[in-house]
Amino acid sequence: MATTVFRMQGITKVYRTGAVDVQALRGIDLELFEGEMVVLLGPSGSGKSTLLNILGGLDTPSAGRAFFRETELTSLGDAGLTAFRRNHVGFVFQFYNLVPSLTARENVALVTEIATKPMRPEEALERVGLADRINHFPAELSGGEQQRVAIARAIAKRPDVLLCDEPTGALDSQTGIVVLQALYDINRDLGTVTALITHNAAIRNIAHRVIYLADGQILRTQENASRAAPSEVSW
Repeated sequence: MATTVFRMQGITKVYRTGAVDVQALRGIDLELFEGEMVVLLGPSGSGKSTLLNILGGLDTPSAGRAFFRETELTSLGDAGLTAFRRNHVGFVFQFYNLVPSLTARENVALVTEIATKPMRPEEALERVGLADRINHFPAELSGGEQQRVAIARAIAKRPDVLLCDEPTGALDSQTGIVVLQALYDINRDLGTVTALITHNAAIRNIAHRVIYLADGQILRTQENASRAAPSEVSW
């Protein structure tokens, strides 16, 4: 039996906009397992980002319970959630959020300097194929290279889980494949639980499991008997 890393029970999220309540999530039950890559697939407004933010401790549900291993995230205060994010979670977003005045190595070192068991920035950058770009500034890097620096920064603290929000959304298909390959290799080589949200259905083929969302609900899940390499994805 695979070890459960995340468990959600009846997760609901309601946002109030003026006098209107917007229900982003409607009773989500979900488990993520050790070593797997999961793609969360659905159109804009389906609740993907809200779900990812609750998994990562960036947001809290309106109702329901969420667990990371034996720790109930929904019982933690701000300090506890901050410690959870710092010690266990790596984030990759659509936009790279690199510091322009720092080199690739220095951007990654921002994380390694506060992590408890980090890898060297050079090692993290080598894992994403940027060993020869460590002293370059973001303005000297392509969009795909900047995203791979962001991935290196996320994995450098050796997180238990990597949460990726549309990591190829701002990239062309060829560059997106390079970025997906980096995520694929990290999941395969390090066993990092990886959850990747997208509206691009082609990406589902690289995952162990696909979770389809719409209107804040899980419609169905699909197991992939054999994963495709990113280079085999037809965009």
